[in-house]
Amino acid sequence: MKLLLASTSSIHGHSYLSYFKEAWTSHFKNINGPVIFIPYARPGGVSWDDYTEVAAKAFKAEGIDLKGIHTFDSPRDAAIKGGGFFTGGGNTFVLLKTLIDNDSFKVIDEHVRLGKPYMGTSAGSNIAGSTIGTSNDMPIIYPQTFNAFNWVPFNINPHYQDPSNNSTHMGETRETRIQEFHIYNKTPVIGLREGSYIQSNGEEHFLKGDLSARIFKARKHPFEISDGALSI
Repeated sequence: MKLLLASTSSIHGHSYLSYFKEAWTSHFKNINGPVIFIPYARPGGVSWDDYTEVAAKAFKAEGIDLKGIHTFDSPRDAAIKGGGFFTGGGNTFVLLKTLIDNDSFKVIDEHVRLGKPYMGTSAGSNIAGSTIGTSNDMPIIYPQTFNAFNWVPFNINPHYQDPSNNSTHMGETRETRIQEFHIYNKTPVIGLREGSYIQSNGEEHFLKGDLSARIFKARKHPFEISDGALSI
């Protein structure tokens, strides 16, 4: 598999997808067919067409064709004609439910496992892991299962934020939430900070970007991993 899993589509001071442009342009180099964009994570405020237009503009600037999966006759038609996939961010619960309801899930899984490159940002990275149980999103809709594509043997917590010593917030930190997850689950979790991303072939996984990632395992103290191979 060819996976590129980013914490976010944009970071402060940078335009859409620009902070890791070299990585994603290389990821989709010499593909046969357009990149198929999956806009399903956006439940409201922006249409699938408008969301696709944002992604298409960024890809067009780099000479790469991108089309929305919803503009084809069927998800299978899109997967057959497409050269790769990009799933944008938004609400992970809405994304997974839509993928399952319209049969996109099975056909995308099939083609990615056969070697077509996949890129996700935020919610699009969440669904590459074992489950969506470490999403930051509100469960505003209920998918039939929390099981995700399971292309990598860990879950991702995108937009990971460290506790602030100066904060007056009395609620749970992100680290506490992930430790709560490990009361009931054994799947490792990668706290992926904004500006970092993971490249993986399904067996070997590499952290890229300027920031380290925080690794959480059940019944173990969390630890940091910097740029390089991820031993999960």
